[in-house]
Amino acid sequence: MSSPPPSAAGVVGRRANVAPTLIWTALIVVYLLWGSTYLAIRIAVETLPALLSAALRFAVAGLILAVVLRLRRGPGALRVDLRQLGSAAFVGVLLLAGGNGLVVLAESGPPGVAVPSGIAALLVATVPLLVVLLRTGTGDRPPIWTFAGVTLGFVGLVLLVLPAGSADAVPLLGALTVVVGAVAWSVGSFLSGRIRMPADPFVATVYEMLAGALVLAVVAAGRGELADFHPAAVSTRSWLALGYLMVAGSLVAFTAYVWLLHNAPISLVSTYAYVNPAVAVALGALLVAEPITAQVLLGGAVIVAGVALVVSTERPRRVGTGPRSGDTLVRDRQ
Repeated sequence: MSSPPPSAAGVVGRRANVAPTLIWTALIVVYLLWGSTYLAIRIAVETLPALLSAALRFAVAGLILAVVLRLRRGPGALRVDLRQLGSAAFVGVLLLAGGNGLVVLAESGPPGVAVPSGIAALLVATVPLLVVLLRTGTGDRPPIWTFAGVTLGFVGLVLLVLPAGSADAVPLLGALTVVVGAVAWSVGSFLSGRIRMPADPFVATVYEMLAGALVLAVVAAGRGELADFHPAAVSTRSWLALGYLMVAGSLVAFTAYVWLLHNAPISLVSTYAYVNPAVAVALGALLVAEPITAQVLLGGAVIVAGVALVVSTERPRRVGTGPRSGDTLVRDRQ
């Protein structure tokens, strides 16, 4: 059996004893590393097949995490029942094969077809807004300001992808691909809090990564990526970017994120949802000269403002009152 989740009293006790410096260090790690993964994806797919690169990333990261858990916790560290295994696998397919896989596809291709990394991050920032819509569809009634934030965020989305008639316009097909990926990510995030998952988030992540990697590999094979893959033709910078995604994005940043969920207020942890896009846009402009047009600035600012409004109005209940559905807003990750 996997280890039980920490009690509310235990979480509060840990929060009281954690130095603010440690919390902000972990937040900065999540801000910078997850914000940088969009640029790393773009560099990786320059010479690596898109879906194959994603499959390799999650397979290696999942296996490393599994080995670490096995060494630290003993033989039963990864033991779950079939229902938990199936749930984790299903969520992993939605999050990683659907959500991340479509983002990788959208960022691959020649200029004018591929979505710039900063734009992809801004589009993915709509995930908390989509989760609110899913909650509403199942009978939940978020606060009125949450709906105001959702409306504002989607206005920003329209502004961002509106045809601009210039060479720097956002590729519409690629943008729609990212949005579909964001929907898949949102559904996975939403369901993960409502179906029977492994109690330990690290154990759940192992099975999510391995299931997502398996589906990505199968789809990559169906697209002919395995037949066309020649390791000698892959550039050094693409290999380095893939290694960065495995270690920094999937292991280090996620570990910091899980630690934050146990030691910091959810409202503070959630701020990564609107800091990551700013980091991605800045890195894309500074390191690979991705264009930042007035349209990108306006649409991006409106999206981030909408997400910030949603996150700021979604507060967990007091200790002892149980979780609220809004807590799934912080489940999404890259």
